[in-house]
Amino acid sequence: MSEVPRRLVVGITGASGAAYGLRLLRRGRELGLETHLIVTPAGVLNVHHELGLDRQALEAEASRSHALGDVGACVASGSFATAAMVIAPCSMKTLAAVAHGFGDNLLTRAADVTLKERRRLVLMVRETPLNLAHLRNMTSVTEMGGIIFPPLPAFYHRPQSIEELVNESVERVLELAGVAGAAPQSWNGLRG
Repeated sequence: MSEVPRRLVVGITGASGAAYGLRLLRRGRELGLETHLIVTPAGVLNVHHELGLDRQALEAEASRSHALGDVGACVASGSFATAAMVIAPCSMKTLAAVAHGFGDNLLTRAADVTLKERRRLVLMVRETPLNLAHLRNMTSVTEMGGIIFPPLPAFYHRPQSIEELVNESVERVLELAGVAGAAPQSWNGLRG
């Protein structure tokens, strides 16, 4: 059996939580991953609004960046082996497209390829409250083998900053994606 490639596809949409996508790219670099970024126009707007970065600065964080309309990019084919794909944050629009196999752009096509190749797909969905359509779409993606991972912070480690909360969620996602070197904090029980 061949070794899993050290490639991670990272999608960023317009949902709030751009820090998760940026941290994934940076942590991927630290772990020696080849990262492939796909960002939606609303994702670019949100990255600028929440993080103060423009498209060029964001793309510089990835090994390779792909245009949303480039459905001929390498990540659009199952023959381009990747370890996993994470969409962070994942909007409800993107979730719906993935749930219904609506691969009309490179982001949703890459997610579809990830599912059809039985690779790990993690969606860091960002919305609240959830309506029935959201819940059904999450169920559909889960039934197809995807992992729904709302970035809900854990407070039992007593984080001291937003950065710590983001980092911990990203480490958990990387572990779920099967990335060697991911280092989420483990729960060791209550200390009395």
